[in-house]
Amino acid sequence: MGRYIIRRLIQAVPVLLGATLFIFAIVFALPGDPIAALAGEKRQDPNIVAIIRDQYHLNDPLLLQYWYYISGIIFRGDFGKTFAGVPVTQLLAGKLQVTLNLALVALVLEAVIGVVLGLWAALRRGRATDTAILASTLLLISIPTLVSGFVLQLWLGVWLKQVTGTEIFPIAGTTQGIKSYLLPGFVLAGVSIAYLTRLTRTSLVETLRSDYIRTATAKGLSRRRVIGRHGLRNALIPLVTYLGADLGNLMGGAVITETIFNLPGIGNQLYQGVYLREQPIVVGIVTILVLVYIVANLVVDLMYAVLDPRIRYE
Repeated sequence: MGRYIIRRLIQAVPVLLGATLFIFAIVFALPGDPIAALAGEKRQDPNIVAIIRDQYHLNDPLLLQYWYYISGIIFRGDFGKTFAGVPVTQLLAGKLQVTLNLALVALVLEAVIGVVLGLWAALRRGRATDTAILASTLLLISIPTLVSGFVLQLWLGVWLKQVTGTEIFPIAGTTQGIKSYLLPGFVLAGVSIAYLTRLTRTSLVETLRSDYIRTATAKGLSRRRVIGRHGLRNALIPLVTYLGADLGNLMGGAVITETIFNLPGIGNQLYQGVYLREQPIVVGIVTILVLVYIVANLVVDLMYAVLDPRIRYE
């Protein structure tokens, strides 16, 4: 197991380098001058501009700029500074925590709601309940996050507060702790809940058709034990894979949700970084997201052996 983990970490190095170089090249190719954006419409002193461009190696070729950046990360743990002189790690520290909290709440809601609805639909396959759940997931997939965010913000955040006189779901900010993340977490996870529900239903239906399920039933085991111990456990393998990959998607796709609910996370910071061509910010955020993907996929692979004892890593 230890050798497998080391091998996977070594394999992650080219993935990390490739992803960061790709994003670095995209930001490098964006039109406009990032130094000119700092002053807005004010006239800039050419000498100061030259000093700043030299300080951030903006006159160097792409690969040389990338080497300065990635060597700082590898050898010093330095993600660089913004063009305003603020260390990227300092800028992202609090914002990363907000986005991580939002993504984890969304992931928990996705796992609980998606698996429960999928299990319910699979056990009532072909009935009205199954049809209603599938239709609901299709509706949820069809509604853009931008629309569902504003609608739920109005219904559950504003109107429900007017009816009950209590703010059950905060609609902006993070001042109320975990409660502040419930509504935006559901909005962020909405489409993923729908996909996970359908995946759970399909996986469990296929598992319940297996020969070993028929054998367990023929032995006289209770339906609850057959489904819980033998059916659901094996059906969870594709679900764990989906959830592991979706953590990075939730963090990377939080831009719209954070904007709607005024959450100070890395989503808004990523948008500003792209708009202002702040290479250290954009590549720093992407580097963090790539690391999240790598760690999540490693954890998923290790969980396979827990869910299915037949899987062993040499």
